[in-house]
Amino acid sequence: MCASDQIRFEPTTAGLQRLTARFGGHAFDLHRHETYAVGLTLWGAQSFHYRGELRTSGAGQVMVIHPDETHDGHATVDAGFAYRMLYVDPASVSAALDGAAPPFVRDVVADDPALGNLLREAFAHFPQALEPLAVDAIVARLAELLSARSDATPRRAGRTAQRAVERARDFLVSEAPRIVASEELEKVSGLDRFALSRQFRAAFGTSPHRFQVGQRLVKAQALIGRGTALSEVAVATGFADQSHLTRHFAARFGLTPGRWRSLVSTRRSRPGTGH
Repeated sequence: MCASDQIRFEPTTAGLQRLTARFGGHAFDLHRHETYAVGLTLWGAQSFHYRGELRTSGAGQVMVIHPDETHDGHATVDAGFAYRMLYVDPASVSAALDGAAPPFVRDVVADDPALGNLLREAFAHFPQALEPLAVDAIVARLAELLSARSDATPRRAGRTAQRAVERARDFLVSEAPRIVASEELEKVSGLDRFALSRQFRAAFGTSPHRFQVGQRLVKAQALIGRGTALSEVAVATGFADQSHLTRHFAARFGLTPGRWRSLVSTRRSRPGTGH
């Protein structure tokens, strides 16, 4: 890890999380998350493996990584890179599109002035918290821009299926971090486990299990950022032990809890170095 590596982030609010980071070399191992990751490279260049190819985002370019798509990250130039990233709940994007399925954007890296401007607007006063109406406006505009970039015709789930997966999702949020049985979700949703899995992925871009684990890991991320001991974080977020937490955390964020803590600690101990 380079001495200048650092991360700044905020808790997720209304389905939106903002993060800024910079790295001088290797950034993230292969991982995937249950949210969209929509970013703007500020300076330098970063490369990452995505859908079987190596992609590179240079200064001023934007990235759109779809939920559940594996990717990593590293600097492409000696100077390293810095970026801003929005992590957006696909359910919020779907809601902003009147219930249409979350759009898939094929061009993961692009010169997209409109999306770049939206990201600059979203971070104009970071880390000051966004007001609720500002969050709504950013998600609505982001959904519009993602839909415009998608080459697929928007699909809407039937009302019965949509209500079923929404009930399942709300239940998973309310019951995190405990382990939820398939039978429980069948009872809550009214769908059998396999139909629910298909409908859930179509609506939210990921599986019910990965979604719930993601909820637990976002909580773990926040606790680690506040300096909570990793053993305590594991207990608080429903993992069997610290090693269990570490495996899941690395699969979700591309780095271990210890490295995450050191990157956030670097930011806390060196005020004024953020972007």
